[in-house]
Amino acid sequence: MTASQAPPEMAGKARSLERVPVTAAPAAPLWQTLQATAKVVQAVRAGRSLTSELEDVAAPLRPAVQALSFQVMRQLGRAMALRELLVKKPPPPAADALLCTALGLAWQDDVAPYPVHTLVNQAVEAARQQRQTQAQSGFINACLRRFLRERDALVAQTDHKLQALWNHPQWWIDRLQAEYPQDWQQLLAAAQKPAPMTLRVDRKHHTVAAYQAQLQSLGMGATAVGAFGLQLHKPVPVQRLPGFAQGHVSVQDAAAQLAAPLLLQGRDAQQPWRILDACAAPGGKTGHLLACYPQAQVLALDVDARRCERIGQNLQRLGVQAQIKAADAAHPALWWDAQAFDAILLDAPCTASGIVRRHPDVRWLRRPTDSAQLGRIQAQLLAALWPLLAEGGRLLYCTCSVFKSEGDMAVQAFLQRNSDAALLPSPGHLIPGQIPKGVPVEDNALGEHDGFYYALLEKTRL
Repeated sequence: MTASQAPPEMAGKARSLERVPVTAAPAAPLWQTLQATAKVVQAVRAGRSLTSELEDVAAPLRPAVQALSFQVMRQLGRAMALRELLVKKPPPPAADALLCTALGLAWQDDVAPYPVHTLVNQAVEAARQQRQTQAQSGFINACLRRFLRERDALVAQTDHKLQALWNHPQWWIDRLQAEYPQDWQQLLAAAQKPAPMTLRVDRKHHTVAAYQAQLQSLGMGATAVGAFGLQLHKPVPVQRLPGFAQGHVSVQDAAAQLAAPLLLQGRDAQQPWRILDACAAPGGKTGHLLACYPQAQVLALDVDARRCERIGQNLQRLGVQAQIKAADAAHPALWWDAQAFDAILLDAPCTASGIVRRHPDVRWLRRPTDSAQLGRIQAQLLAALWPLLAEGGRLLYCTCSVFKSEGDMAVQAFLQRNSDAALLPSPGHLIPGQIPKGVPVEDNALGEHDGFYYALLEKTRL
């Protein structure tokens, strides 16, 4: 399978959704919001992405449905375990999704967005009001009433199940236990927390400290992270960020902000480097490359023409330019001009296992075989792009995955196949909450960040 054939749900750089408080005033009766949320949950369980499903929700309902569906995704392991205790044979998909939605929201008082009795009453009403679930409304009512009566005992019975305890598929937990015997619990706990909103300051307009002070004057607290970043104490709509429309700041995770400065670390930033951003959409790293290397000639590729439009929009907001092409990086014969690149950034398609706190549906969309399938795509991209690199040039391979088959194992296999490749000091797997290695000292304090992998490769003389 080529890079162009990778399913969109398996792309590693999914678009983050703006978080909306669950406590926001509902725009519709709660039963109607629960109906819409259950429909989204049913779609995710059928293999469709949460992002695309939320786009189809009616605008007045979308903020509340988004908040509730995020919470259900983060509690779905527990919800499914409780449903298995309440009924051995799963009901039809629509009824099962509504039942799991109610259980995911109501199983624990301190995380329930509404009083538990209210959630149960409104879930039953949602079943009665929907054609697909009307026939099961009595069954749903009986299950949820029993849940109210026996909640503590039922929850206690699920506590020994790792999938319920950590709200990830069992195969995912098993893999992390094998690959990170000391850190697997830390990784799973971090994945359950909502992601902070992290900004990258364009230092052409402000120093990080100056922009931090500007935010503070507007009542928006922020902590400096890395060399370019500020982590907001509370997320805000981007329209509230001073200078956002003029490109003074971008939203970008602290770990993702390492890519551009790592690529040509220690080399003259003012040289007219030829740089390829091989899987560039939506353009956050492309913009950062041009901020770090203002004289560079950057070619930004993406296989999806619509996503290329997004790159163009982002670069226009930042006031920078790159050559943008809709092309498959795995087939250079179709787009390469035969001039070698000084540097290549390969942000490869991956399982996105490092960004599940931003996209909590990812854990339920992935299958145990996905890493191997994506590994073949990653190897294909590395093999196709390495010959395009000039002698002495650098290729930065990165994924937003914590699975080692998409990081260390992939790079070690590449090094064995290519004797002209040398691995330079690199961060490797970035685990949330740990100080990364192989990066400048000032970049060590990354605050809360996504799981990432970085390997910096240099082409040497044979």
